[in-house]
Parts: sequence; C-alpha cells; structure tokens
Amino acid sequence: MQFSKISVCAVLMASSAITPAMAEDAAFDEQDTILVVGQSDGYAATNSVTATKTDTPLVDIPQTINVITRDQLDDQALRSIGDVLRYVPGTTVQQGEGNRDQITIRGQESTSDFFLDGVRDDVQYFRNLYNIERVEILKGPYALIFGRGGGGGIINRVQKAPIANETGIGAEGSINSFGAWEVAGDVNAPLGDAGALRINGFYEELANHRDFYNGRRFAVNPYLGFDLGNDWKVGLSYEYVDDDRVTDRGIPSDATNRPARGLRDQFFGVPGINVTTLQAHIAKLRVDGKLSDNLSVSSTVLYGNYDKLYENVFANGPVSAANSVALAGYTDPTTRENIIAQANAVWDINTGSIAHKILFGLEYGHQDSTNQRRDAVLSNSVLNLNNIIFPTVTFPVVNRNRVSTVEFFSAYVQDQISLSDHFDIVAGIRYDNFDISGIDIAGGNRAFGRTDSKVSPRVGLIYKPQENVSFYASYSQSFQPRSGDQFLTLSAVQENLEPEKFTNYEVGAKWDIEPGLALTAAIFRLDRTNNTTGDPANPGNIILLPGTRAQGVELHIAGQVTDKWQVSGGYTFINAHVEDSNVRIDQQPQHQVALWNRYNLNDNFGGGVGVIHQSSQFASISNTVLLPAFTRVDAALFWDVNEKFGLQLNVENLFDTEYFSDAHNNNNISTGAPINARLSARIKF
Repeated sequence: MQFSKISVCAVLMASSAITPAMAEDAAFDEQDTILVVGQSDGYAATNSVTATKTDTPLVDIPQTINVITRDQLDDQALRSIGDVLRYVPGTTVQQGEGNRDQITIRGQESTSDFFLDGVRDDVQYFRNLYNIERVEILKGPYALIFGRGGGGGIINRVQKAPIANETGIGAEGSINSFGAWEVAGDVNAPLGDAGALRINGFYEELANHRDFYNGRRFAVNPYLGFDLGNDWKVGLSYEYVDDDRVTDRGIPSDATNRPARGLRDQFFGVPGINVTTLQAHIAKLRVDGKLSDNLSVSSTVLYGNYDKLYENVFANGPVSAANSVALAGYTDPTTRENIIAQANAVWDINTGSIAHKILFGLEYGHQDSTNQRRDAVLSNSVLNLNNIIFPTVTFPVVNRNRVSTVEFFSAYVQDQISLSDHFDIVAGIRYDNFDISGIDIAGGNRAFGRTDSKVSPRVGLIYKPQENVSFYASYSQSFQPRSGDQFLTLSAVQENLEPEKFTNYEVGAKWDIEPGLALTAAIFRLDRTNNTTGDPANPGNIILLPGTRAQGVELHIAGQVTDKWQVSGGYTFINAHVEDSNVRIDQQPQHQVALWNRYNLNDNFGGGVGVIHQSSQFASISNTVLLPAFTRVDAALFWDVNEKFGLQLNVENLFDTEYFSDAHNNNNISTGAPINARLSARIKF
C-alpha cells in the first residue's frame, strides 16, 4: 500500500494540481509575495481561487462567500475559528466537547469541513490563525471542488506566503484580563533575488473565566518559496503544532430546560483528569507553472501526522432537585496519518466569441486512523453542588478499539463560460470513489468496510448588467459517506445505508459598490436526505431522519465605507427543521446579526465597535433545552504610535451580558465569558 500511495502522489504532482492562494501580509510589501493568488483591500476581498480553483473575482462566483481578511483578524484580535465565525452570520460554533473546532453552516454540523490552502484538514483539533492571511467561509455544498462532506459549506484558511526581495520582521505580544497571554513572530528573509524563507511562530498560555481552566499551546511554521523563472514557482511548508489544555464541557441544564443559572464558572470535570493534547506535523509541497500562454498547472501534496489525546469527565444530566449533577467520563486517544495530493490544469480557450476557462482536476488521498475509548469509573458518579468533592477516576477497560483506512480518488472538470459581456455560466461535475475498511477490535475483531462512488454536479448562471454587479442562480450537490467525518462509526446497520445527500438551491446578487466595498445578498434552500442523528435518549443508537431542510435569506457587507470607516457583517434568517415536523435543527438560531466597525479618527488613533445578536437555539435535536437569545457588544481602541509600533485594546462583552453561545448536548452548555479586555502591542521592521 505504501508503494501505491507514493506512486499516486507522484503521478498527481507530475500532472499538476492546485492549491489556493496565499495572500499578502499587511506588515510586508504585497507586490513580491511568492505563490500569491487572492487579493484583499482592508476588510474587503476582491477575488478567490478557493471557490472555483481558478483565480476569479468574487462578483463572478455564483455562491455565497464570506472572507475575513488579515486586517480584520488583527483589528478584532480574532485567534480561533470560533472567534471568526461569531461575526459571520449563517454560521455557528459548537462546543466540540472542549477539544476541537466544530461548526454549523446553514444548519449542517461538521467537525471535518476544514481546509488549508484548499487541501483537506479534517482532524479534530483547535486551529490557531498565527500563520493565516485570511479565512474563507464558502456556503452551500461544494463537492465539485472539495469532494465529500461540505454539506453546508467549508472553512478554508489561506496561509501567509514568503516574499521575495524584502527583509521583514513582525512581532506581537498580548495579555488579557483573565491572565492569558501570547507572543508571536513573523520573519521574512530573502534568499537571493528569487527566493525567500518566511517563518511564523507563536506561544500562548491559556486562561478564561472558568474554574480550573488553563493550558498552553505553541506552533512554528517555516515556509520556503522560490521563483524558478519562466512562470514556474515552488513552495515547501512545514508546521509543528503542540497543544495541551484543560477539557471543559460547560454546565448542565436545570428543571426549566434552560442552562442552569449561577454556575457560570463551575467546573464539572475533574482537575488533573480533564485534559486534551495534540502533536501535529503538517508538511506541504506546492508547484505552480505554465505550459503555455493559456495553459497553467499547479500541484500540491500534503502530509499530516496527528497524535491526539482527549480525556474528560462531564455533566451527564441536569441539575436535580437535590442540587446535584450526574457525572460520566471517558478517555479517547486518536492518531491519524494523511497523504493528500491534488492536481489541476486550467486552460483558457475561445470557441468563436465564447471564452472558456476549463479546469481539469485530480485528487487522491490515503488516511490511516486509530481510535480507542475507555469509559471512566468514578468513585462517586454524582457531584453535590452544596459540598463539592471531585471523585477519583480510573479508566480500566477498553470499550472501543478501532483502526480504519480510507482511500479516495476524484476526477473533476469545470468550465467557466463567458457567453458575452453580461452572461456567464459555471458548470462542472466531479466523480468520487471513497473506500473505507477497518477492524473493530473491541467488537470481536469485526471487519467493516464500504465503497461508494458518487457523481456531484454544480451549475451556476450569472447575469452582469454592469461590471461591478451580478445576479446569479446556483445548483450544487454534495455527499457524506456513512462512516461519518471521522471514519470510526461504521456499524453493521450503517454499512447498508446510502451516503447522505445535500442539495443546494441559491439565487443572489453581488454588488461591488466601490473598489473596496462589497455587498452580497442570497436566498437559499438546502435539503439533506438519507441523514441520521444520535438518539438524545440513548447516544449509542442512531435515528434515521425523514430529511432536513434549511432555507433562508442572507445579507453581507464588507469593506471601506469612507476613507476612515470600515465595516464587516450581515444578517441571516434560517428556518432549519426536520421535514414534515416542527422539530428544529439544533444549534441553529433563526436570526443572526453581526456587524463590526472600525473608524479612524486620524492617522494615529482609531476605534472599533461590534455587535453580535443570536436568537434562541436548541441545544440538541430533542428540542427540549433552549439556549436563550443574546446580544453582545465588543469594542476596541487603536493607537499607531509610529509607522513601526502600535498598541491596541480590545474589550469583549462590553456590557457584561450573561449568555450561552453554544453547546454539545442538553447538559454540556458553554457559558459566555464576562467582560474582559486584551491589550496587544505590535512592532514591525
């Protein structure tokens, strides 16, 4: 099998592939950035390679895309995927059991629809943004470009790139009112006239408002880039991530089926037992070039090795009349090794007066996973809130022990057709072959496996009455194999079920009001069929749903309103429910509003203010425990002392609102942080 993996990767490299772009860093000169595709102007992005795997203006892409640029990441002091998505309507953050990024986009939950420069990054962990130029949120099924999953959309992080002909040093330090602190560095060094080495790194100590919470995390990412001449470029990146933190699964509900009040800071784990650790090695090789004036090629191979431990005790029921809470726990070590290769060619041709940009693509992946679970034995399985004594914990028996191998191959073609100055078509189709095999060792060495072959279409129609305005209609599909997004839950029942299917219908409009200010609007309907969910009354069982539907409207604005005022935000209404019922999809509020503003008083001083509002949402599909609606206000002050040094103060939850932003289930509910401040200092040379 090792020979097969190396052979397929070599073929894909030779035939050329794509990696979406690395955009410029504000601390450096963007003109000489190596391997750049994707530009932005302040808070407004102008184009993207992610949505079509070709360098395309956003106004010409017939689906909703929200881009959070580096300028906005810095201004709002956003440091995680969760921070980012709170200001992107139509998306919500889930708790992820205190050990991973977990999201909902247009009512579709996922722990794996994450990408790095367009390459799958599906392991369950928390992603930092220290080496990221911008975060792209693409909404609606995207199987044509990304393959399986992505039912509601995907999250793509665009990595910072090396810069030729410039020496640059950037550094940042910050501390918040909980005692958490962080230092980060960004160094770019030219290597001759056509190469550069860029190194990003950070270290942070973690703290928040919760009892017993702490941790530390660090990472380093050297990235080499060379312009080989004759339109050929190569980049080689390696990242090491080390994360060690307390696992916190929040608080339970109470007799009113609401989050229990008065327990905002109370820890329901066991100090010294609740921990999650990760060590990751991620290497990426990318080659771009031109075979002719109208034929460009690009190739990427990504290798990832991940070793993760997740250990926890958590609330396993609501607060009782006796003011006590049931506890449960388990330990869960996981390893994964990924080898993923992409190969694309983009051919620009004309047939008469009609222009075509044709994408041909191949993708291959091999993923090996291991996972165990040992249930906890507690000296006391009930926590008395009147007299808190944490139990002793052991993990004596292996309850789950599985190994699995996933191998997938994809081929796809897409044509961006310019019929005239006013009419465009984007159409394509993808073939995926997804094969999983594994052994359930704890289940009597039961072998499991399934192979699925799926075709996923995409069609978009675009009408442009003028260059900066477009109206579009889009249809797209995606699928999710029965093994789920982590390849470890293929039961004997699931082996015989067809993959889940996602179908998206969307109409919308995009208007580049000014070169640096963009407005988008969309009406969408997303249908999910063949889907299952965990039984809230018995998590070991699954329930086959009749299908779900998420439909709504979305508005978004980003960019520079005046030479002093920038904005980013929008509004989404989503009605997401199980078909033929009144059951709402969990962790999806019907109304979301988010708007961030920065206003510069002069060249040295500025201020920012942001508002987030979410209507109520259910903690689980049982629709019993309701997380109340909330509104949170954030603020910031900016002082550019001189061209090289700046200070920044960010205040989160300015009015100290009590709120519950997300959950994992009815009795693992996250508590929003009280008012807190972060002071940051940045320097660049």
